[in-house]
Amino acid sequence: MNLFTDIGALVHGAIGTLTDEGTLPAGLDLGPVTVEPPRDPAHGDMATNAAMVLAKPSGQKPRDIAEALAPKLAADPRVASAEVAGPGFINLRLSDVVWQEVARTVLTEGADYGRSGLGQGKAVNVEYVSANPTGPLHVGHTRGAVFGDALAALLAYAGYSVTREYYINDGGAQVDTLARSVYLRYLEAHGHQVEFADGTYPGEYLISVGEALKAKVGDAYVEAPEAEWLEPVRDFATAAMMDLIRGDLSLLGVEMDRFFSEKSLYGTGRIEEAIETLRAKDLIYRGTLEPPKGKTPEDWEPREQTLFRSTAHGDDVDRPIMKSDGGWTYFAPDIAYHWDKVGRGYDLLIDVFGADHGGYVKRMKAAVSALSDGRVPLDIKLCQLVKLYKNGEPFKMSKRAGTFVTLRDVVEQVGPDVTRFVMLTRKNDAPLDFDFDKVLEQSKDNPVFYVQYAHARVHSVLRKAREAGIHVDDPVLANADLSGTDHPAELDVARKLAEWPRLVEIAARTSEPHRVAFYLYELASSLHTLWNRGNDETALRFLQEDDPDTSRSKIALARAVSVVISAGLGILGVTPAEEMR
Repeated sequence: MNLFTDIGALVHGAIGTLTDEGTLPAGLDLGPVTVEPPRDPAHGDMATNAAMVLAKPSGQKPRDIAEALAPKLAADPRVASAEVAGPGFINLRLSDVVWQEVARTVLTEGADYGRSGLGQGKAVNVEYVSANPTGPLHVGHTRGAVFGDALAALLAYAGYSVTREYYINDGGAQVDTLARSVYLRYLEAHGHQVEFADGTYPGEYLISVGEALKAKVGDAYVEAPEAEWLEPVRDFATAAMMDLIRGDLSLLGVEMDRFFSEKSLYGTGRIEEAIETLRAKDLIYRGTLEPPKGKTPEDWEPREQTLFRSTAHGDDVDRPIMKSDGGWTYFAPDIAYHWDKVGRGYDLLIDVFGADHGGYVKRMKAAVSALSDGRVPLDIKLCQLVKLYKNGEPFKMSKRAGTFVTLRDVVEQVGPDVTRFVMLTRKNDAPLDFDFDKVLEQSKDNPVFYVQYAHARVHSVLRKAREAGIHVDDPVLANADLSGTDHPAELDVARKLAEWPRLVEIAARTSEPHRVAFYLYELASSLHTLWNRGNDETALRFLQEDDPDTSRSKIALARAVSVVISAGLGILGVTPAEEMR
């Protein structure tokens, strides 16, 4: 059930009636007609722009259309009033019974309330994290992991068929550096003094990997030349790092459907196949690029390169795909990887990148557009940086990674639920401040506590009701007489519940799971307000002494709140709390 969609259908039907009566011409495009909450709640429950958007195509004044349309809408029993405002907006107030029935709908539909068919089963690939397998995940990866995972869950909730994917960057020079770093720890495990040269990874997390390599091969590589040990150590180290990364993701509650190895593209002809696909479209050529911005003629040497004509698909400049030594640039395997994803039949590709990949967006979109002939859109989401604070000051923890604060450090400090919720309290492309004191604060200013507290309060009421012998299972509550929940504070809770299906669709369309976190905070606030009103007005308390029927009607509204909070937290990957400790 989506009440906004239902009232939207009412508006469309009334427009159809006006068309049948000859008041409006036939064939009007109703796509731009919307039904939304008004900017000012004092104006009503919903507002429609129908008269405004139909005025020009119908050749009529919007006010005239609105005055003809309003009585048609007001005739529906769900509509208490339909008032024309300003140049032609129509503000609607719905009858109390409409809002009262929302709780019954929530309890009847349960976890399916708010689920949408928006996606129509379309296949979406969401690639996120995709950190180089050279160490544990850091706090920046944490935000990308949480955002990507919540986005995937949101899209699935909205009716898409979603694949969660991790692209393992194990084909570049960084994994050779990892192998050399592990080799140094391997020598250490054999009692050798070692020195980490610039560019190697000195993090303590590699000590156990070096020891594990020693346990596997003994002293076989101690005196061996690099050419002998580099490849097997690289494979061993990469596997160890991916085990570490999977463990970090698991700690955060993130599970991937697929891991794709960049290395699998090399020596298999898959990169060549993707490039030849572009060549067949006349998009690969030999040419010379202009100097990069900021370069002077003295430090720029023009040279002929093999280029991808990415400007034909919206990029600012064509991009090199082959280095001067004949090897592929880092862009070439990424093209092949996305060619593979296009070939798997996805309807939409989404990549979640760190903020430092902003310059990579246009070239990657151009490649996918070229490879799919524009059929498969690629949406790239950038996650901005996270700044850590404690007691209001920048905070740095034990840098056992060597150079950065790890995902594990953060989760061990505050837990996965708090980590995930807080990471979603800002839009992905906005900077995020993560204060370790504030995120554990038990106050209204801490959104994760405030939402969890609302859910726990409802379960406290359910426990007390059962102790009093009142049956409060969902089927029983769904059949309660809700006509008594007519106080403005109760109706405000119901109005907020009614927004959930619409919010899901908006968040899914915009790929913005943070909207779910904001909504849950607002819903929790409505419940807490009602709860606090009950401290002074006994008629608003959920448990009415010696009146089980009235108690059930009140509790039905509260239980509906917990159902929606549980669903929303499920999208965010947060476990709902049934009691606060």
